Amino acid sequence: MSKSNKPYDLEDRTLLFAKDVIEFVGKVPRNLANNEIAKQLIRSAGSVGANYIEANEALSKKDFLMRVKISRKEAKESCYWIKLLTVPASLASNQEAMLQEGMELVKILSSIIEKSNPKPGSTK
Repeated sequence: MSKSNKPYDLEDRTLLFAKDVIEFVGKVPRNLANNEIAKQLIRSAGSVGANYIEANEALSKKDFLMRVKISRKEAKESCYWIKLLTVPASLASNQEAMLQEGMELVKILSSIIEKSNPKPGSTK
């Protein structure tokens, strides 16, 4: 996906990430290790968006922050599983694109967390 085609809405972007991961995993060669890694990757990639949606429906700021932190954790985990997959050279660029998007989501979610945390000494 090119930068210009990336959705600005983070719920849409995390959904697209999960769909792209599922499509990518469908192309990965099947073996014992890849099968187990693929299951974990699909779970964590889907959880990024699911937890972000939960954050947007949070009942408090504390709940919001916890959900966004979980979403970031799942994005980091997705990157880990993407790196572990063994893929042929023909899928290496797809793997790199999945990893890049996962890392961008981590950065976006980290920024949200940083901006949502009260600064030391502030009255918020």
